[in-house]
Amino acid sequence: MDPHHLRLLRELGDRGSVAAVARALHITPSAVSQQLNTLQRSARVPLTERSGRRLVLTAAGRALAAAAVEVMTALDRADRAVGAYLDDPSSPVTVCAFHSAALTWFPLLVQRLGNVRCSDEDVAQADFPSLVGDYDLVVAHRLAQHPPWPADRVTVVPLIHEPIYVAMAADSPLATKPQLTAVDVAGQRWISTHEGFPVGGALTAIAAAAGRPLDVVHHINEFTVVASMVAVGAGLALLPGHTSVPDPRVVLRPLAGLPTGRYVDVLTRPETLHRAAVRTVLDALREISRGGGAS
Repeated sequence: MDPHHLRLLRELGDRGSVAAVARALHITPSAVSQQLNTLQRSARVPLTERSGRRLVLTAAGRALAAAAVEVMTALDRADRAVGAYLDDPSSPVTVCAFHSAALTWFPLLVQRLGNVRCSDEDVAQADFPSLVGDYDLVVAHRLAQHPPWPADRVTVVPLIHEPIYVAMAADSPLATKPQLTAVDVAGQRWISTHEGFPVGGALTAIAAAAGRPLDVVHHINEFTVVASMVAVGAGLALLPGHTSVPDPRVVLRPLAGLPTGRYVDVLTRPETLHRAAVRTVLDALREISRGGGAS
């Protein structure tokens, strides 16, 4: 039964006439009658009866009106509980991020806010949207040339567009060039991510631009490990410009003529943003990410 209809029944019991109920609720008497008729159709016995020119409650109607008080009280209590939850600025907020964003931004985030619960998630690009079922905020990344996130499944809040550079050992002959071309790097050995992960997909574009396949000898997702491998000459790699830990043994160079960049966004369920605590954490993530780099 509709709680609004139950309220009408309760008001009729208290005020004694349809006209008085209409005046109290600022609606027309016909609207009151229509809603009482709707309520009556859901009941097995009559709820109202005529007493002269007045419409009054039957015994069943009075019993339902009394129960309506309990229903309205419970609904009000539930509404207040939901409101308190949504408005509580200190309620815990769960955040997950891919490794390089977690490494760069999580320490700054927990320094600012004590209610954040952090997790790292190393997943393929296509799997990020499903994580909103487990976390309040999901820091995700995708290559600029890849399709956008499914707007029918998640709310997307952009953070940054991050350039991706070719990483090489500091003593590599390529390090003397201010920028590189696909032809410059195509003949080198490479370190890539695993299949389906965003940054590794850019190697396909490099191979296509150079007109030859790349020699990928290692598959490593963790960028700190990648940087260590690059530093000892194990191969070239693609590393992000803002969320990589600086390493003096490694040099980063831009790649001319190719869209080697990624979008870093926050994915969430639409209803999650109704929580004040979530909005506070999201604002902090925006500020931290746009500050650029690790502390």
